[in-house]
Amino acid sequence: MYIPFESLPEESRIWIYQSNRKFSDDEMAEIESDLKAFLENWSAHGTGLEASYLLKYNRFIIIAVNQQVQQATGCSIDASVSFIQSLEQKYQVDLLDKMNVTFKNGEHIAHKSLIDFKRMAKEKAVTANTIVFNNLVNTIEEFNESWEVPAAESWHSRFF
Repeated sequence: MYIPFESLPEESRIWIYQSNRKFSDDEMAEIESDLKAFLENWSAHGTGLEASYLLKYNRFIIIAVNQQVQQATGCSIDASVSFIQSLEQKYQVDLLDKMNVTFKNGEHIAHKSLIDFKRMAKEKAVTANTIVFNNLVNTIEEFNESWEVPAAESWHSRFF
């Protein structure tokens, strides 16, 4: 069942999907509607999951589950991945490729392959102070503390 994101405890499990392009405002409204419908009926072994989402920067989809109520299981996680794949097809975007890096370039949000990001670090086009999005965070607490951080404070630090 869908609940407001702010109502979830900080220990809630999250999954972050980054798009290889910015969504339009109209696309974001459609995605929000589709997400609410999906989460309203999302369940694990017949028990509804207390879940929510965030949409950030017209580029990120964050899905969260309160695992204190009911844990997401293999089948429910598969259902969420299937939902994300349906969004990929509908909007012709890539949301599941983890070999890409998204970072702030001034006010702009850039999306590059890992190889390009590594090259940019070598050329000093990005630095350890570049704000990156650490999509490996697992909980709302980690998301709040460590998602949008200087590269030096995330797994990206290995490139500097």
